[in-house]
Amino acid sequence: HGPGKMAVQAAGWSLLLLLHFTSTQPWTVHNSTQLPVVIWHGMGDSCCNPLSMGFIKKLVEEKVPGIYVLSLEIGNSVTEDMENSFFMNVNDQVELVCNILSKDKMLQNGYNAMGFSQGGQFLRAVAQRCPSPAMKNLISFGGQHQGVYGLPRCPGESSHICNWIRKMLNWGAYSSPIQEHLVQAEYWHDPLNEELYRNKSVFLADINQERGINGSYKQNLMKLNKFVMVKFLKDSMVVPADSEWFGFYNAGQAKVTYTLQESDLYHEDRLGLKVMDKAKKLEFLTVDGDHLQFSEEWFITNIIPYLK
Repeated sequence: HGPGKMAVQAAGWSLLLLLHFTSTQPWTVHNSTQLPVVIWHGMGDSCCNPLSMGFIKKLVEEKVPGIYVLSLEIGNSVTEDMENSFFMNVNDQVELVCNILSKDKMLQNGYNAMGFSQGGQFLRAVAQRCPSPAMKNLISFGGQHQGVYGLPRCPGESSHICNWIRKMLNWGAYSSPIQEHLVQAEYWHDPLNEELYRNKSVFLADINQERGINGSYKQNLMKLNKFVMVKFLKDSMVVPADSEWFGFYNAGQAKVTYTLQESDLYHEDRLGLKVMDKAKKLEFLTVDGDHLQFSEEWFITNIIPYLK
């Protein structure tokens, strides 16, 4: 699920503990003028997997000396963190993260954020709901900003969980118990049932202002300096991949898609994205690869400059 193959491997855990103890030593010197970075991982991943977020954290620390990097752990262990990416209500996750950020002294002068896969729309929710401390740049890697209509495959070891999730989504994505407890249902967007989605989606319909306008969501999102969206051109996990740039299926079918610039969300400017676009605050990047598959060189060239 990301750079390289990012499968969870047991061999990584001993290394992980080693990394944990070496990285929390008090003599780490952080550069106080350098904005910190907050990372939120994707579905079936965790904060500290040495092949995914651990790798990204190390790469950023290498390329931006003295930077403070916080990779979010949702729960009290790596296992809980991974399980919560499937089963903890997204609104509760966002609230938990807002709490972590507000208490972290290193973040009080602001921070940049990088969200991987579903972590992309979750961090956008943080920007919209929790303006303090201030998020400066938001970088979304394959985030599903208009949701998904399909769950074709899942990362690494979690495929059995995914088969069950797929059954639940097909059975009743918008039924109350599933909305409350199944993360992927909370950004499930059925183009054949737009009204049902608008009324019943407990997370995505809210942050996309589908049920009414929350003025603070728009105001807060517009405070970003840059909102960078990375789309994977050969994405086989996100359906439709256009969602990574805020596009989606035209209502009533699941073949033809519209772009952000063609959407009601943009024309009515419910989130301020139109104003941001005109002000050159939105950046649309592409990677010619599958979901979260990018090279180290690509990351260093295209992403590191946003973090400096």
